[in-house]
This record gives sequence, C-alpha cells and structure tokens, in this order.
Amino acid sequence: MKRINENLTIRPALASDVPVILKFVRELAIYEKLLHEVVATEALFTEYLFGRHPVAEVIIAEWEHKPVGFALFFHNFSTFLGRPGIYLEDLFVLTEMRGRGIGKALLSYLAALTRERHCGRLEWSVLDWNEPAIRFYRSIGAVPMDEWTVQRLTGEALEALAQQSA
Repeated sequence: MKRINENLTIRPALASDVPVILKFVRELAIYEKLLHEVVATEALFTEYLFGRHPVAEVIIAEWEHKPVGFALFFHNFSTFLGRPGIYLEDLFVLTEMRGRGIGKALLSYLAALTRERHCGRLEWSVLDWNEPAIRFYRSIGAVPMDEWTVQRLTGEALEALAQQSA
C-alpha cells in the first residue's frame, strides 16, 4: 500500500475487491460506449485475477478509504528490448473524483512498478475520440505509436482460425 497524500492511497487489489473491480469495468464501458461488450463476471475475475494462475493484476485507488478508481495490467514482452513490459489494460477513476490527481497517481504507481520489476516499458491504448485522456497522457510525457495499428481476433473469427490448427 502506498499513501499518496492524506486522502489518497493506492494498494494492490484483493479477491474481496472483485465486485468493485467489475463495477468500475462497467462504468468504464459506459463512458467508452461499450457496455454491450462487457460479459465479464465476478467468477471470471476471481479465477483470472486471484485463482491458481493469475494472468493480470489490479491496483485500487482509495480516497478516504473508499475505492474511487483502479488500474488493471499484465506483463507483456519486448523481443527488441529483451525485457518484459507492463501493459495497462484499463484505467478508470469515478467521474466525480477526476481532477484530483488520482489517475496520475495510478500511472505513477505503475511507472514505479515497471522500474521495480526491471521492465522496459509501460504501454496502453486510448480511444482516438477520448481527447481529455489523450491530453492527460501527453501532459505526462506519453507518446502515440501512430505507425502501429492494433489487430484483434475475437468470436467467430478467432474460432475459425483456431479450427485451422486442428
């Protein structure tokens, strides 16, 4: 746990935080106009975040001991750097709590964790229409990777390609 100031603390999530993590994910999805894509459940988060083989980690921001934001991240690997990195999947702060430095504190915590774990980089994606987030990320020194385009396989396309392996 890291106390940022008299009001703000950042700590690793516990299994008992799963309901609030799912709540934050849903609120983020509403903000991003993607709620229809959320199929995550408490059971899935419990298994994949706190089960036998966790695949991601979560940190929780608390304001006066009340959860107000989170960041979910996992390790990736850079073959060019020959080192792991941290990929930030989601960062969310309650609307009414924005502007208090909570998002920056979450990113600063992750930057320190990236260095502590000897990772080569901290990366994330942002929706191209999310101007407030983009301005914020530029203000802390993040640079866009404009020459890269994210590719994704899900659903039927993923299933079809997997069947070709069989």
